[in-house]
Amino acid sequence: MFRRILLPVIFGFLIYGFWISSDFKQISAGVAIFLFGMLFLEEGFRAFTGGFLETLLSKTTDRLWKSLSFGIVTTTVMQSSSLVSVIAISFLSAGMISLASGIGIIFGANIGTTTGAWLIAGLGLKVKISAYAMPMLVFGIVLVFQNNRSMKGVGYILAGLGFLFLGIHHMKEGFEAFRDTIDLTQFAMPGYAGLFAFAAVGIFATVVMQSSHATLVLIITALAAQQVTYENALALAIGANVGTTITAILGSLSSNHQGKRLAAGHLIFNVITGVIAIAFIYQIMWAVETVADTFGIKPDDYTLKLAVFHTIFNVIGVVVLVPFVSQLVAFLERALPAPKIDVVEPLYLMDAVTEFPETLLEAVRNEAVHLYDNALEIIAHGINLHRTQIMQSDDLDDLIRRDREILDFNLDSTYEQKVKALYANILEFIARAQGDIPTEFTQQLYELRQACRQTVMTVKDIKHLRKNISRYMLHDNMHIRDEYNALRIQLANLLQDIDELRRLDPEDRNVVDLDVFRVEIDEESNVVNGGVDRLIREGKITPQMGTSLMNDYGYARDAIWQLTDVAKTLFGSRDISDMEAEELVGLDLDDVEERAARP
Repeated sequence: MFRRILLPVIFGFLIYGFWISSDFKQISAGVAIFLFGMLFLEEGFRAFTGGFLETLLSKTTDRLWKSLSFGIVTTTVMQSSSLVSVIAISFLSAGMISLASGIGIIFGANIGTTTGAWLIAGLGLKVKISAYAMPMLVFGIVLVFQNNRSMKGVGYILAGLGFLFLGIHHMKEGFEAFRDTIDLTQFAMPGYAGLFAFAAVGIFATVVMQSSHATLVLIITALAAQQVTYENALALAIGANVGTTITAILGSLSSNHQGKRLAAGHLIFNVITGVIAIAFIYQIMWAVETVADTFGIKPDDYTLKLAVFHTIFNVIGVVVLVPFVSQLVAFLERALPAPKIDVVEPLYLMDAVTEFPETLLEAVRNEAVHLYDNALEIIAHGINLHRTQIMQSDDLDDLIRRDREILDFNLDSTYEQKVKALYANILEFIARAQGDIPTEFTQQLYELRQACRQTVMTVKDIKHLRKNISRYMLHDNMHIRDEYNALRIQLANLLQDIDELRRLDPEDRNVVDLDVFRVEIDEESNVVNGGVDRLIREGKITPQMGTSLMNDYGYARDAIWQLTDVAKTLFGSRDISDMEAEELVGLDLDDVEERAARP
Protein backbone atom coordinates (compact mmCIF):
# COMPACT_ATOMS: atom_id res chain seq x y z
CA MET A 1 0.00 0.00 0.00
CA PHE A 2 2.79 2.43 0.99
CA ARG A 3 4.74 1.78 -2.21
CA ARG A 4 1.66 2.17 -4.40
CA ILE A 5 1.02 5.60 -2.88
CA LEU A 6 4.66 6.69 -2.72
CA LEU A 7 5.52 6.16 -6.39
CA PRO A 8 2.79 8.44 -7.83
CA VAL A 9 3.67 11.10 -5.23
CA ILE A 10 7.34 10.99 -6.26
CA PHE A 11 6.45 11.15 -9.95
CA GLY A 12 4.11 14.07 -9.35
CA PHE A 13 6.75 15.97 -7.36
CA LEU A 14 9.40 15.39 -10.05
CA ILE A 15 7.11 16.46 -12.91
CA TYR A 16 6.19 19.64 -11.05
CA GLY A 17 9.86 20.36 -10.32
CA PHE A 18 10.87 19.80 -13.94
CA TRP A 19 8.12 22.16 -15.06
CA ILE A 20 9.07 25.06 -12.80
CA SER A 21 12.89 24.86 -12.99
CA SER A 22 15.52 23.59 -15.41
CA ASP A 23 18.05 23.65 -12.56
CA PHE A 24 15.89 21.17 -10.65
CA LYS A 25 16.25 18.86 -13.67
CA GLN A 26 20.01 18.95 -13.36
CA ILE A 27 19.94 18.23 -9.62
CA SER A 28 17.48 15.36 -10.13
CA ALA A 29 19.55 13.98 -12.99
CA GLY A 30 22.61 14.15 -10.75
CA VAL A 31 20.82 12.15 -8.04
CA ALA A 32 19.62 9.59 -10.63
CA ILE A 33 23.11 9.19 -12.11
CA PHE A 34 24.62 8.88 -8.62
CA LEU A 35 22.14 6.12 -7.67
CA PHE A 36 22.82 4.37 -10.96
CA GLY A 37 26.51 4.46 -10.08
CA MET A 38 25.72 2.89 -6.70
CA LEU A 39 23.95 0.03 -8.48
CA PHE A 40 26.96 -0.51 -10.74
CA LEU A 41 29.33 -0.46 -7.76
CA GLU A 42 27.24 -3.05 -5.90
CA GLU A 43 27.12 -5.27 -8.98
CA GLY A 44 30.87 -4.98 -9.36
CA PHE A 45 31.65 -5.95 -5.79
CA ARG A 46 29.30 -8.94 -6.04
CA ALA A 47 31.64 -10.38 -8.67
CA PHE A 48 34.39 -10.61 -6.04
CA THR A 49 32.36 -12.29 -3.28
CA GLY A 50 33.22 -15.80 -4.44
CA GLY A 51 35.52 -18.46 -3.01
CA PHE A 52 37.16 -16.91 0.01
CA LEU A 53 34.07 -15.24 1.52
CA GLU A 54 33.05 -18.04 3.87
CA THR A 55 36.60 -18.40 5.26
CA LEU A 56 36.88 -14.63 5.59
CA LEU A 57 33.64 -14.49 7.55
CA SER A 58 34.62 -17.23 9.97
CA LYS A 59 37.86 -15.41 10.76
CA THR A 60 36.53 -11.84 10.85
CA THR A 61 33.21 -12.10 12.69
CA ASP A 62 33.83 -14.53 15.57
CA ARG A 63 34.43 -11.60 17.97
CA LEU A 64 32.49 -8.37 18.31
CA TRP A 65 35.49 -6.17 17.59
CA LYS A 66 36.17 -8.22 14.45
CA SER A 67 32.57 -7.79 13.32
CA LEU A 68 32.87 -4.05 13.87
CA SER A 69 36.08 -3.98 11.84
CA PHE A 70 34.49 -6.05 9.07
CA GLY A 71 31.59 -3.58 8.86
CA ILE A 72 33.91 -0.56 8.81
CA VAL A 73 36.27 -1.95 6.16
CA THR A 74 33.63 -3.38 3.82
CA THR A 75 31.52 -0.23 3.92
CA THR A 76 34.58 1.94 3.34
CA VAL A 77 35.59 -0.15 0.33
CA MET A 78 32.11 -0.62 -1.14
CA GLN A 79 30.84 2.83 -0.15
CA SER A 80 27.41 1.35 0.53
CA SER A 81 26.14 0.69 4.04
CA SER A 82 22.90 -0.54 2.45
CA LEU A 83 24.76 -3.28 0.57
CA VAL A 84 26.65 -4.27 3.73
CA SER A 85 23.33 -4.45 5.62
CA VAL A 86 21.87 -6.73 2.95
CA ILE A 87 25.04 -8.87 3.04
CA ALA A 88 24.81 -9.17 6.84
CA ILE A 89 21.14 -10.21 6.63
CA SER A 90 22.01 -12.78 3.96
CA PHE A 91 24.84 -14.21 6.08
CA LEU A 92 22.67 -14.34 9.18
CA SER A 93 19.72 -15.92 7.37
CA ALA A 94 22.05 -18.57 5.97
CA GLY A 95 23.36 -19.34 9.47
CA MET A 96 26.91 -18.25 8.62
CA ILE A 97 27.14 -15.70 11.45
CA SER A 98 25.47 -15.12 14.80
CA LEU A 99 23.01 -12.34 15.56
CA ALA A 100 25.62 -10.61 17.74
CA SER A 101 28.10 -10.71 14.83
CA GLY A 102 25.47 -9.29 12.48
CA ILE A 103 24.81 -6.42 14.89
CA GLY A 104 28.55 -5.78 15.09
CA ILE A 105 28.72 -5.56 11.29
CA ILE A 106 25.84 -3.06 11.27
CA PHE A 107 27.55 -0.95 13.94
CA GLY A 108 30.77 -0.96 11.93
CA ALA A 109 28.91 -0.10 8.72
CA ASN A 110 27.58 3.07 10.36
CA ILE A 111 31.14 4.21 11.03
CA GLY A 112 32.32 3.08 7.58
CA THR A 113 29.63 5.08 5.85
CA THR A 114 31.13 8.31 7.24
CA THR A 115 34.11 7.90 4.89
CA GLY A 116 31.79 8.73 2.00
CA ALA A 117 31.06 12.14 3.50
CA TRP A 118 34.80 12.75 3.90
CA LEU A 119 35.54 11.82 0.28
CA ILE A 120 32.77 14.02 -1.09
CA ALA A 121 33.43 17.00 1.18
CA GLY A 122 37.22 16.76 1.02
CA LEU A 123 37.70 15.79 -2.60
CA GLY A 124 34.51 15.72 -4.61
CA LEU A 125 33.73 19.42 -4.18
CA LYS A 126 37.30 20.68 -4.45
CA VAL A 127 38.42 18.80 -7.57
CA LYS A 128 36.80 18.75 -10.99
CA ILE A 129 35.94 15.08 -10.68
CA SER A 130 33.81 15.10 -13.84
CA ALA A 131 37.13 15.10 -15.75
CA TYR A 132 37.87 11.65 -14.27
CA ALA A 133 34.32 10.38 -14.77
CA MET A 134 34.45 10.06 -18.56
CA PRO A 135 37.60 7.86 -18.81
CA MET A 136 36.26 5.65 -16.01
CA LEU A 137 32.95 5.24 -17.83
CA VAL A 138 34.64 4.43 -21.15
CA PHE A 139 37.06 1.84 -19.74
CA GLY A 140 34.44 0.49 -17.34
CA ILE A 141 31.80 -0.16 -20.01
CA VAL A 142 34.38 -1.87 -22.26
CA LEU A 143 35.25 -4.24 -19.39
CA VAL A 144 31.58 -4.85 -18.54
CA PHE A 145 31.14 -6.52 -21.94
CA GLN A 146 33.95 -9.02 -21.29
CA ASN A 147 33.16 -12.65 -20.50
CA ASN A 148 35.66 -12.99 -17.65
CA ARG A 149 33.82 -12.53 -14.35
CA SER A 150 36.65 -10.63 -12.65
CA MET A 151 37.14 -8.25 -15.58
CA LYS A 152 33.40 -7.69 -15.72
CA GLY A 153 33.43 -6.91 -11.98
CA VAL A 154 36.25 -4.38 -12.42
CA GLY A 155 34.28 -2.85 -15.28
CA TYR A 156 31.19 -2.42 -13.13
CA ILE A 157 33.27 -0.82 -10.36
CA LEU A 158 34.99 1.62 -12.74
CA ALA A 159 31.71 2.53 -14.44
CA GLY A 160 30.04 2.86 -11.04
CA LEU A 161 32.72 5.29 -9.85
CA GLY A 162 32.37 7.21 -13.11
CA PHE A 163 28.62 7.54 -12.65
CA LEU A 164 29.12 8.57 -9.00
CA PHE A 165 31.53 11.34 -10.00
CA LEU A 166 29.25 12.47 -12.83
CA GLY A 167 26.25 12.55 -10.50
CA ILE A 168 28.09 14.63 -7.92
CA HIS A 169 29.15 17.04 -10.67
CA HIS A 170 25.55 17.52 -11.89
CA MET A 171 24.22 18.00 -8.34
CA LYS A 172 26.92 20.55 -7.61
CA GLU A 173 26.26 22.47 -10.84
CA GLY A 174 22.51 22.34 -10.28
CA PHE A 175 22.70 23.83 -6.79
CA GLU A 176 25.15 26.50 -7.95
CA ALA A 177 22.68 27.56 -10.67
CA PHE A 178 19.80 27.26 -8.23
CA ARG A 179 21.42 29.88 -6.01
CA ASP A 180 20.94 32.53 -8.69
CA THR A 181 17.19 31.90 -9.02
CA ILE A 182 15.84 30.43 -5.78
CA ASP A 183 17.26 30.77 -2.28
CA LEU A 184 16.29 27.66 -0.33
CA THR A 185 17.72 29.10 2.88
CA GLN A 186 14.49 31.07 3.22
CA PHE A 187 13.01 27.78 4.45
CA ALA A 188 15.62 27.47 7.19
CA MET A 189 14.33 26.75 10.70
CA PRO A 190 16.44 27.48 13.77
CA GLY A 191 16.36 25.60 17.10
CA TYR A 192 15.00 22.16 17.90
CA ALA A 193 11.94 22.67 15.69
CA GLY A 194 14.28 22.95 12.71
CA LEU A 195 16.31 19.95 13.88
CA PHE A 196 13.28 17.65 14.01
CA ALA A 197 11.75 19.04 10.80
CA PHE A 198 14.92 18.67 8.72
CA ALA A 199 15.72 15.29 10.30
CA ALA A 200 12.31 14.16 9.05
CA VAL A 201 13.17 15.50 5.58
CA GLY A 202 16.45 13.55 5.69
CA ILE A 203 14.61 10.36 6.66
CA PHE A 204 12.09 10.82 3.84
CA ALA A 205 14.78 11.54 1.22
CA THR A 206 16.76 8.43 2.22
CA VAL A 207 13.66 6.24 2.26
CA VAL A 208 12.83 7.40 -1.27
CA MET A 209 16.37 6.96 -2.65
CA GLN A 210 17.27 4.02 -0.37
CA SER A 211 20.82 5.36 -0.11
CA SER A 212 22.17 7.47 2.73
CA HIS A 213 25.22 8.14 0.54
CA ALA A 214 23.03 9.78 -2.10
CA THR A 215 21.26 11.84 0.56
CA LEU A 216 24.60 12.92 2.03
CA VAL A 217 25.87 13.97 -1.40
CA LEU A 218 22.70 15.99 -1.87
CA ILE A 219 23.13 17.61 1.56
CA ILE A 220 26.82 18.40 1.06
CA THR A 221 26.37 19.87 -2.41
CA ALA A 222 23.41 21.95 -1.19
CA LEU A 223 25.47 23.14 1.79
CA ALA A 224 28.41 23.99 -0.47
CA ALA A 225 26.05 26.09 -2.61
CA GLN A 226 24.70 27.73 0.58
CA GLN A 227 21.21 26.44 -0.16
CA VAL A 228 20.80 25.05 3.36
CA THR A 229 22.16 26.34 6.65
CA TYR A 230 24.88 24.47 8.48
CA GLU A 231 22.60 23.58 11.40
CA ASN A 232 19.81 22.32 9.13
CA ALA A 233 22.36 20.29 7.14
CA LEU A 234 23.38 18.56 10.36
CA ALA A 235 19.76 17.65 11.01
CA LEU A 236 19.40 16.32 7.45
CA ALA A 237 22.47 14.12 8.00
CA ILE A 238 20.96 12.72 11.21
CA GLY A 239 17.74 11.94 9.34
CA ALA A 240 19.68 10.24 6.53
CA ASN A 241 21.33 8.03 9.12
CA VAL A 242 17.95 6.88 10.43
CA GLY A 243 16.39 6.58 6.97
CA THR A 244 19.07 4.21 5.70
CA THR A 245 17.55 1.44 7.83
CA ILE A 246 14.73 1.15 5.28
CA THR A 247 16.96 -0.92 2.98
CA ALA A 248 17.71 -3.41 5.75
CA ILE A 249 14.02 -3.55 6.68
CA LEU A 250 12.99 -4.21 3.07
CA GLY A 251 15.77 -6.79 2.73
CA SER A 252 14.58 -8.60 5.87
CA LEU A 253 11.06 -9.07 4.49
CA SER A 254 12.31 -12.01 2.43
CA SER A 255 14.49 -13.41 5.23
CA ASN A 256 13.77 -15.62 8.22
CA HIS A 257 13.26 -14.52 11.83
CA GLN A 258 17.01 -13.99 12.25
CA GLY A 259 17.12 -11.51 9.35
CA LYS A 260 14.15 -9.65 10.80
CA ARG A 261 15.90 -9.47 14.18
CA LEU A 262 18.96 -7.90 12.57
CA ALA A 263 16.87 -5.35 10.67
CA ALA A 264 15.10 -4.44 13.92
CA GLY A 265 18.46 -4.13 15.67
CA HIS A 266 19.68 -1.84 12.88
CA LEU A 267 16.61 0.38 13.28
CA ILE A 268 16.98 0.51 17.08
CA PHE A 269 20.66 1.42 16.82
CA ASN A 270 20.18 4.18 14.25
CA VAL A 271 17.17 5.68 16.04
CA ILE A 272 19.02 5.78 19.36
CA THR A 273 22.06 7.28 17.63
CA GLY A 274 19.84 9.91 15.99
CA VAL A 275 18.16 10.78 19.30
CA ILE A 276 21.57 11.16 20.97
CA ALA A 277 22.79 13.37 18.11
CA ILE A 278 19.75 15.68 18.35
CA ALA A 279 19.73 15.77 22.17
CA PHE A 280 23.41 16.71 22.36
CA ILE A 281 23.78 18.50 19.03
CA TYR A 282 25.25 21.67 20.47
CA GLN A 283 27.83 19.71 22.50
CA ILE A 284 28.71 17.71 19.36
CA MET A 285 28.97 20.97 17.36
CA TRP A 286 31.43 22.22 19.99
CA ALA A 287 33.44 18.98 19.54
CA VAL A 288 33.38 19.57 15.77
CA GLU A 289 34.83 23.05 16.22
CA THR A 290 37.55 21.62 18.47
CA VAL A 291 38.47 19.00 15.85
CA ALA A 292 38.37 21.66 13.09
CA ASP A 293 40.75 23.93 15.04
CA THR A 294 43.07 21.02 15.79
CA PHE A 295 43.35 19.84 12.18
CA GLY A 296 43.29 23.24 10.51
CA ILE A 297 39.83 23.07 8.92
CA LYS A 298 38.79 26.56 7.85
CA PRO A 299 36.02 28.19 9.92
CA ASP A 300 33.78 28.57 6.84
CA ASP A 301 34.44 25.06 5.45
CA TYR A 302 31.06 23.74 6.56
CA THR A 303 31.12 20.74 4.24
CA LEU A 304 34.17 19.28 5.99
CA LYS A 305 32.65 20.18 9.35
CA LEU A 306 29.54 18.22 8.34
CA ALA A 307 31.77 15.20 7.62
CA VAL A 308 33.37 15.60 11.07
CA PHE A 309 29.92 15.84 12.69
CA HIS A 310 28.69 12.77 10.81
CA THR A 311 31.70 10.78 12.03
CA ILE A 312 31.49 11.96 15.65
CA PHE A 313 27.83 11.17 16.24
CA ASN A 314 28.10 7.73 14.61
CA VAL A 315 31.13 6.86 16.74
CA ILE A 316 29.26 8.08 19.84
CA GLY A 317 26.35 5.80 18.94
CA VAL A 318 28.65 2.78 18.64
CA VAL A 319 30.51 3.59 21.88
CA VAL A 320 27.24 3.97 23.78
CA LEU A 321 25.58 0.79 22.46
CA VAL A 322 28.46 -1.70 22.15
CA PRO A 323 28.37 -2.56 25.91
CA PHE A 324 24.68 -3.47 25.51
CA VAL A 325 24.96 -5.81 22.51
CA SER A 326 24.16 -8.94 24.56
CA GLN A 327 21.10 -7.22 26.08
CA LEU A 328 20.03 -6.09 22.60
CA VAL A 329 20.36 -9.65 21.28
CA ALA A 330 18.30 -10.99 24.20
CA PHE A 331 15.62 -8.34 23.62
CA LEU A 332 15.40 -9.08 19.89
CA GLU A 333 15.13 -12.83 20.55
CA ARG A 334 12.27 -12.21 22.97
CA ALA A 335 10.52 -9.67 20.77
CA LEU A 336 10.88 -11.73 17.56
CA PRO A 337 10.86 -15.38 18.67
CA ALA A 338 11.46 -18.24 16.27
CA PRO A 339 8.14 -19.45 14.85
CA LYS A 340 6.58 -22.49 16.52
CA ILE A 341 5.09 -24.82 13.96
CA ASP A 342 3.78 -28.38 13.80
CA VAL A 343 5.23 -29.11 10.38
CA VAL A 344 8.94 -28.42 10.25
CA GLU A 345 9.74 -25.58 7.87
CA PRO A 346 13.09 -24.42 6.49
CA LEU A 347 15.26 -22.39 8.83
CA TYR A 348 17.66 -21.02 6.22
CA LEU A 349 16.05 -21.16 2.76
CA MET A 350 15.03 -17.54 2.35
CA ASP A 351 15.25 -15.31 -0.71
CA ALA A 352 17.74 -13.13 1.18
CA VAL A 353 20.43 -15.85 0.98
CA THR A 354 20.33 -15.93 -2.84
CA GLU A 355 22.15 -12.58 -2.98
CA PHE A 356 25.51 -14.41 -3.01
CA PRO A 357 26.46 -17.96 -4.09
CA GLU A 358 28.31 -18.54 -0.79
CA THR A 359 25.31 -17.70 1.36
CA LEU A 360 23.04 -19.75 -0.91
CA LEU A 361 25.34 -22.77 -0.68
CA GLU A 362 25.77 -22.40 3.08
CA ALA A 363 22.01 -22.03 3.55
CA VAL A 364 21.38 -25.27 1.64
CA ARG A 365 24.15 -26.99 3.62
CA ASN A 366 22.68 -25.86 6.94
CA GLU A 367 19.21 -26.88 5.80
CA ALA A 368 20.57 -30.29 4.82
CA VAL A 369 22.02 -30.59 8.35
CA HIS A 370 18.62 -29.50 9.69
CA LEU A 371 17.03 -32.29 7.63
CA TYR A 372 19.60 -34.79 8.94
CA ASP A 373 18.92 -33.77 12.55
CA ASN A 374 15.19 -34.33 12.05
CA ALA A 375 15.85 -37.66 10.33
CA LEU A 376 18.24 -38.65 13.12
CA GLU A 377 15.34 -38.66 15.59
CA ILE A 378 13.39 -41.05 13.36
CA ILE A 379 16.43 -43.28 12.71
CA ALA A 380 17.23 -43.52 16.43
CA HIS A 381 13.62 -44.17 17.42
CA GLY A 382 13.28 -46.58 14.51
CA ILE A 383 15.85 -48.87 16.13
CA ASN A 384 14.20 -48.23 19.52
CA LEU A 385 16.86 -45.96 20.99
CA HIS A 386 16.81 -42.35 22.12
CA ARG A 387 19.31 -39.97 20.51
CA THR A 388 20.75 -39.12 23.92
CA GLN A 389 21.40 -42.82 24.57
CA ILE A 390 23.33 -43.14 21.33
CA MET A 391 25.35 -39.96 21.73
CA GLN A 392 26.18 -40.33 25.42
CA SER A 393 26.72 -44.08 25.83
CA ASP A 394 30.24 -45.39 26.41
CA ASP A 395 29.23 -49.00 25.67
CA LEU A 396 26.54 -49.26 23.01
CA ASP A 397 26.88 -53.07 22.79
CA ASP A 398 26.00 -53.50 26.44
CA LEU A 399 23.27 -50.85 26.31
CA ILE A 400 21.52 -52.42 23.32
CA ARG A 401 21.77 -56.02 24.56
CA ARG A 402 20.20 -54.98 27.87
CA ASP A 403 17.66 -52.59 26.33
CA ARG A 404 14.06 -53.86 26.33
CA GLU A 405 12.13 -50.66 25.61
CA ILE A 406 9.96 -50.47 22.49
CA LEU A 407 9.51 -46.79 21.75
CA ASP A 408 5.94 -45.78 21.03
CA PHE A 409 5.94 -43.25 18.21
CA ASN A 410 4.23 -42.79 14.88
CA LEU A 411 7.03 -43.07 12.34
CA ASP A 412 4.85 -42.19 9.35
CA SER A 413 3.42 -39.06 10.98
CA THR A 414 6.84 -37.91 12.19
CA TYR A 415 8.29 -38.50 8.73
CA GLU A 416 5.55 -36.41 7.12
CA GLN A 417 5.98 -33.54 9.59
CA LYS A 418 9.74 -33.41 10.07
CA VAL A 419 11.36 -34.87 6.96
CA LYS A 420 9.14 -35.08 3.88
CA ALA A 421 7.87 -31.48 3.94
CA LEU A 422 11.36 -30.11 4.65
CA TYR A 423 12.90 -32.21 1.89
CA ALA A 424 10.31 -30.92 -0.58
CA ASN A 425 11.16 -27.32 0.39
CA ILE A 426 14.87 -27.97 -0.14
CA LEU A 427 14.29 -29.46 -3.59
CA GLU A 428 12.02 -26.59 -4.60
CA PHE A 429 14.53 -23.99 -3.37
CA ILE A 430 17.45 -25.64 -5.19
CA ALA A 431 15.43 -25.85 -8.40
CA ARG A 432 14.72 -22.11 -8.23
CA ALA A 433 18.23 -21.08 -7.23
CA GLN A 434 20.54 -23.28 -9.30
CA GLY A 435 19.91 -21.37 -12.52
CA ASP A 436 21.65 -18.27 -11.15
CA ILE A 437 24.54 -19.92 -9.29
CA PRO A 438 28.03 -19.80 -10.89
CA THR A 439 29.24 -23.08 -12.37
CA GLU A 440 31.96 -23.54 -9.73
CA PHE A 441 29.25 -23.99 -7.10
CA THR A 442 26.91 -26.30 -9.02
CA GLN A 443 28.77 -29.53 -8.14
CA GLN A 444 28.62 -28.77 -4.41
CA LEU A 445 24.93 -27.91 -4.73
CA TYR A 446 24.31 -31.22 -6.49
CA GLU A 447 26.14 -33.12 -3.73
CA LEU A 448 24.06 -31.41 -1.06
CA ARG A 449 20.86 -32.30 -2.90
CA GLN A 450 22.09 -35.90 -3.15
CA ALA A 451 22.86 -35.92 0.59
CA CYS A 452 19.30 -34.79 1.31
CA ARG A 453 17.94 -37.58 -0.91
CA GLN A 454 20.11 -40.16 0.84
CA THR A 455 18.92 -38.89 4.23
CA VAL A 456 15.31 -39.44 3.18
CA MET A 457 16.09 -42.89 1.73
CA THR A 458 17.74 -43.86 5.03
CA VAL A 459 14.54 -43.00 6.89
CA LYS A 460 12.60 -45.21 4.48
CA ASP A 461 15.05 -48.09 5.05
CA ILE A 462 14.66 -47.68 8.80
CA LYS A 463 10.88 -47.76 8.35
CA HIS A 464 11.21 -51.20 6.74
CA LEU A 465 13.56 -52.33 9.53
CA ARG A 466 11.49 -51.07 12.44
CA LYS A 467 8.72 -53.66 12.31
CA ASN A 468 11.03 -56.66 12.63
CA ILE A 469 13.44 -54.93 15.03
CA SER A 470 10.54 -54.26 17.41
CA ARG A 471 9.28 -57.80 16.89
CA TYR A 472 12.53 -59.68 17.41
CA MET A 473 14.59 -57.58 19.87
CA LEU A 474 12.47 -58.99 22.71
CA HIS A 475 11.85 -62.40 21.17
CA ASP A 476 12.29 -65.55 23.25
CA ASN A 477 14.57 -66.95 20.55
CA MET A 478 18.00 -65.69 21.58
CA HIS A 479 19.53 -66.33 18.14
CA ILE A 480 17.21 -64.08 16.19
CA ARG A 481 17.33 -61.56 19.03
CA ASP A 482 21.13 -61.42 18.84
CA GLU A 483 21.09 -60.97 15.07
CA TYR A 484 18.74 -57.99 15.21
CA ASN A 485 20.59 -56.46 18.14
CA ALA A 486 23.78 -56.73 16.04
CA LEU A 487 22.05 -54.64 13.36
CA ARG A 488 21.04 -52.05 15.96
CA ILE A 489 24.61 -51.93 17.29
CA GLN A 490 26.08 -51.29 13.84
CA LEU A 491 23.65 -48.48 13.09
CA ALA A 492 24.01 -46.91 16.55
CA ASN A 493 27.82 -47.01 16.37
CA LEU A 494 27.74 -45.25 13.00
CA LEU A 495 25.40 -42.54 14.32
CA GLN A 496 27.67 -42.04 17.32
CA ASP A 497 30.76 -41.75 15.13
CA ILE A 498 29.02 -39.23 12.86
CA ASP A 499 28.08 -37.15 15.91
CA GLU A 500 31.68 -37.20 17.15
CA LEU A 501 32.88 -36.24 13.67
CA ARG A 502 30.61 -33.17 13.39
CA ARG A 503 31.75 -31.89 16.79
CA LEU A 504 35.41 -31.85 15.72
CA ASP A 505 37.08 -28.78 14.25
CA PRO A 506 36.85 -28.95 10.43
CA GLU A 507 40.60 -29.43 10.04
CA ASP A 508 40.53 -32.45 12.41
CA ARG A 509 37.73 -34.33 10.63
CA ASN A 510 38.59 -37.57 8.85
CA VAL A 511 35.53 -38.91 7.04
CA VAL A 512 37.54 -41.76 5.49
CA ASP A 513 37.31 -43.60 8.83
CA LEU A 514 33.58 -44.03 8.20
CA ASP A 515 34.35 -46.49 5.40
CA VAL A 516 35.04 -49.13 8.08
CA PHE A 517 31.29 -49.36 8.64
CA ARG A 518 30.76 -50.18 4.97
CA VAL A 519 33.28 -52.96 5.17
CA GLU A 520 31.86 -54.34 8.40
CA ILE A 521 28.26 -54.47 7.18
CA ASP A 522 29.34 -56.25 3.99
CA GLU A 523 31.51 -58.70 5.90
CA GLU A 524 28.64 -59.35 8.28
CA SER A 525 26.31 -59.73 5.33
CA ASN A 526 28.56 -62.46 3.90
CA VAL A 527 28.57 -64.25 7.23
CA VAL A 528 24.79 -64.04 7.41
CA ASN A 529 24.28 -65.28 3.85
CA GLY A 530 26.13 -68.44 4.81
CA GLY A 531 25.06 -68.55 8.43
CA VAL A 532 21.32 -68.19 7.98
CA ASP A 533 21.12 -71.58 6.27
CA ARG A 534 23.00 -73.15 9.16
CA LEU A 535 20.72 -71.58 11.74
CA ILE A 536 17.66 -72.83 9.83
CA ARG A 537 19.12 -76.37 9.37
CA GLU A 538 19.92 -76.60 13.05
CA GLY A 539 16.41 -75.43 13.92
CA LYS A 540 17.64 -72.38 15.77
CA ILE A 541 15.48 -70.03 13.71
CA THR A 542 12.50 -70.60 11.44
CA PRO A 543 12.68 -70.12 7.65
CA GLN A 544 10.40 -67.09 8.04
CA MET A 545 12.87 -65.57 10.51
CA GLY A 546 15.74 -66.27 8.12
CA THR A 547 13.96 -64.59 5.21
CA SER A 548 13.19 -61.50 7.33
CA LEU A 549 16.79 -61.36 8.56
CA MET A 550 18.29 -61.47 5.08
CA ASN A 551 15.93 -58.76 3.81
CA ASP A 552 16.62 -56.55 6.82
CA TYR A 553 20.38 -56.85 6.44
CA GLY A 554 19.84 -55.39 2.98
CA TYR A 555 17.94 -52.43 4.43
CA ALA A 556 20.60 -51.93 7.13
CA ARG A 557 23.39 -52.11 4.54
CA ASP A 558 21.72 -49.46 2.39
CA ALA A 559 21.15 -47.24 5.43
CA ILE A 560 24.82 -47.45 6.48
CA TRP A 561 26.10 -46.71 2.98
CA GLN A 562 23.77 -43.75 2.65
CA LEU A 563 24.53 -42.34 6.10
CA THR A 564 28.25 -42.59 5.37
CA ASP A 565 27.83 -40.57 2.17
CA VAL A 566 25.65 -38.01 3.98
CA ALA A 567 28.28 -37.57 6.71
CA LYS A 568 31.05 -37.12 4.14
CA THR A 569 29.08 -34.41 2.31
CA LEU A 570 27.76 -32.50 5.34
CA PHE A 571 30.62 -32.87 7.81
CA GLY A 572 33.66 -33.55 5.64
CA SER A 573 36.16 -31.07 4.32
CA ARG A 574 34.89 -28.12 2.26
CA ASP A 575 38.26 -27.42 0.71
CA ILE A 576 38.25 -28.65 -2.89
CA SER A 577 41.74 -30.22 -2.70
CA ASP A 578 40.91 -31.99 0.59
CA MET A 579 37.63 -33.27 -0.87
CA GLU A 580 39.47 -34.67 -3.87
CA ALA A 581 42.01 -36.36 -1.57
CA GLU A 582 39.24 -37.92 0.52
CA GLU A 583 37.59 -39.19 -2.65
CA LEU A 584 40.85 -40.78 -3.80
CA VAL A 585 41.50 -42.66 -0.55
CA GLY A 586 37.84 -43.49 0.13
CA LEU A 587 36.35 -46.86 -0.72
CA ASP A 588 33.81 -47.28 -3.49
CA LEU A 589 31.37 -50.16 -3.92
CA ASP A 590 33.84 -52.42 -5.76
CA ASP A 591 36.56 -51.82 -3.15
CA VAL A 592 34.23 -52.70 -0.29
CA GLU A 593 32.91 -55.84 -1.95
CA GLU A 594 36.44 -56.96 -2.77
CA ARG A 595 37.61 -56.47 0.84
CA ALA A 596 34.48 -58.10 2.24
CA ALA A 597 35.00 -61.15 0.01
CA ARG A 598 38.54 -61.77 1.28
CA PRO A 599 38.90 -64.75 3.65
